[in-house]
Amino acid sequence: MAVLTDIEIDALTEIFNVGAGRAALSLSEIVGDEVRLTVPALEVLRARAIDERVLAMANARFAAVSQVFDGPFDAEAVLLFAEDHALGIVRDMMGSQISLEDLAEFEQEAMSELGNIILNACLSAMADMLGITLNSSLPTYAVSSPREISARLAAGEQDDTYVLVLHIDLLIEKHHASGRLIFLLSSTSLNKLVSHIQRYLSGIA
Repeated sequence: MAVLTDIEIDALTEIFNVGAGRAALSLSEIVGDEVRLTVPALEVLRARAIDERVLAMANARFAAVSQVFDGPFDAEAVLLFAEDHALGIVRDMMGSQISLEDLAEFEQEAMSELGNIILNACLSAMADMLGITLNSSLPTYAVSSPREISARLAAGEQDDTYVLVLHIDLLIEKHHASGRLIFLLSSTSLNKLVSHIQRYLSGIA
């Protein structure tokens, strides 16, 4: 079983924070104001252990943006925000003058764009810093209940699936949202990721 050491987790957290910084710059241009995006914590879990952690994030529904990528290792990335937080993000992206009634019309488009920016920034930072090439699919958007999301994440446990859970803090103007960026990997893909992180650490030692 592949387990990341504290040093490897710190390195991966640093990589994702570089990606978060890139995403924040892009989002700042869209909203015309400062955007702060950080990844304060990262953990590795078995897929079947994700349930209570996902359910603890929201009592209603999730806005979820998903993307599949492949390269030296394969994974699915899922960006999660509680739906009420997502609507606040959409309002900030579209302009605060937009009415609450009109938000739903733009929710899918704006959240897909947000997910695309954050996911691509994180993947490009990982590719650049680890010296690899990653290819990704177009993002898909869905609103689901916590149980639906947790069931989906746990569906691959028979295939020895692991998850990287990134805690995300997003601040747009005065609006704060906490989310999760979850990567689903097989044990083989996780081992390959660990190997690339070790090689990265050897290069900066």
